[in-house]
Amino acid sequence: MYEQRTYRHQIKGYGLISFTASVKETDLFVLAGRDLTSQTLSLIGECRTPLEEYIRSHPLFLHSLRPLQVEENAPEIVRLMAHAGQAAGVGPMAAVAGAMAELVGKRLLDHCPEVIVENGGDIFFRTRRKRRIGIFAGNSPFTDKLALEIDPKDTPLGVCTSSGTVGPSLSMGLTDATIVLSKSAALADAAATAVGNLVKIPEDIQGALDYGKEIKGITGIVIIIGDRMGAWGDIKLVQI
Repeated sequence: MYEQRTYRHQIKGYGLISFTASVKETDLFVLAGRDLTSQTLSLIGECRTPLEEYIRSHPLFLHSLRPLQVEENAPEIVRLMAHAGQAAGVGPMAAVAGAMAELVGKRLLDHCPEVIVENGGDIFFRTRRKRRIGIFAGNSPFTDKLALEIDPKDTPLGVCTSSGTVGPSLSMGLTDATIVLSKSAALADAAATAVGNLVKIPEDIQGALDYGKEIKGITGIVIIIGDRMGAWGDIKLVQI
């Protein structure tokens, strides 16, 4: 089912050209110095095809909610997703959107020095100037009031969001937004799921932050549930 990506206006891409590239369920929104639609479509195929083939021969990879070990010669995207799931304590598919954004984004850097790739709320950044990402947290009063400011020295960077109230992705928690930052978008994606799963009520925020900050490679976390918010790490929140 197609879901209108209304949150895409939250990414401030001044000075960059925006375009979309879609293959099957993969729907990327890209900001770059020039139109790289054809290259992006090709890269999506290069990532999706080996993943689809691996899932056909390893169906547990698609369905497991627990970390899985994979072969050393498994496709790159499979290994990236599996390692992210192991680090965060979740199944590998929790990292699929972040992994796709990360791999496509890194390969687009061969064509353009500044690239932002968004995939279902999960973002890979490589920027030369400060950028802001508006926070979308459903019906929370924080929606459209706050933004994350990204410094170019911190990129490449993954900024990924999980929600128990917005969007179709599986979450065991009830946060309006769990946002995680990491050098790896795949890891940020998996960790956002793991951390978000722990929050059912506002009083769960601190415990979830404590869990998330122990995941090696995570640099920042924001958790929003209703009118309550908790944050940890190397993040800068600014008012819009």
